[in-house]
Amino acid sequence: MDVKTCKTCGRLFNYLSGMPICPACKKKLEEKFIQVRDYIREYDSASIQQISEDNDVSVKQLKQWIREERLTFSDKSPVGIECESCGAMIRTGRFCSKCKNNMANNLKEMYAMPAAPVQTSSNKRDKDRMRFLDKDKE
Repeated sequence: MDVKTCKTCGRLFNYLSGMPICPACKKKLEEKFIQVRDYIREYDSASIQQISEDNDVSVKQLKQWIREERLTFSDKSPVGIECESCGAMIRTGRFCSKCKNNMANNLKEMYAMPAAPVQTSSNKRDKDRMRFLDKDKE
């Protein structure tokens, strides 16, 4: 167990994993998330700046929730973030569907088993034969 200082309030707490904030601040942040989620459901065409100002949450925190796929927006919403790979506008997550598919295909190709070379029976027979280097002819 590690003792750390909370990034939000400055109190010491026993750190286990995740964000380095104390349990009290984590609870407040979760309450803010629920408030923002309900706000988005009611005002689905609000901009990210308006959501930030009306709910007293930073734009950075909103973008983090979007990247974590905790917040999603409807198609009529002006809110969007950039794909980390190509820069296209997306509604949630880190990558657009095109980049996700490219990464999945690249991983499949990388881990695909190469086909074993086909050996003919004559090659195998010749390979297994005993050979003599110095053979005296008498």
